[in-house]
Amino acid sequence: MANAVVSLRDTLLEEFYVAVRTTHVLLEKADPEIYSYQPAESMRTFMELANHLVQIPQIDLAILQEKSEGEIRLLEERLSSQSVSELKLVMEEGYHLLKSYFHSLRDEEFLEKETKAFYAEKPHTQIKWLTEIVTHAFHHRAQLFTYMKQTGHEVNMFDLY
Repeated sequence: MANAVVSLRDTLLEEFYVAVRTTHVLLEKADPEIYSYQPAESMRTFMELANHLVQIPQIDLAILQEKSEGEIRLLEERLSSQSVSELKLVMEEGYHLLKSYFHSLRDEEFLEKETKAFYAEKPHTQIKWLTEIVTHAFHHRAQLFTYMKQTGHEVNMFDLY
């Protein structure tokens, strides 16, 4: 079973790194004139979305480690940037922190240890957290891709793999 747990964890982390690498590609292709683009009043601007996306590894890690809402808000402010190179660094560093955390867990902890987000009623296992983090990143990467398509950028499915 240990090999299956390691394989599952590492596969999820590898897939998460696809989101990191391809987010870098999308950010590099984005013309600065779209940074303020907002498809609808109730939606984030391109740059707000980019910041949210690149912060996912560090913010979600802090949440699963049961940091308070105040601590999370301060971390979001500290990680926020308007620079593509800084945004890429935030996501890259966050990925390595996330990877280190999940590699530090024993197999049983990865499968059974539960932690609770400040906003949640029930705790989740670490494997559920990692799955949620991966899907969270891909959800917002898809939004970023759509924003770029809507603004006439030359992006296609090859930018996503």
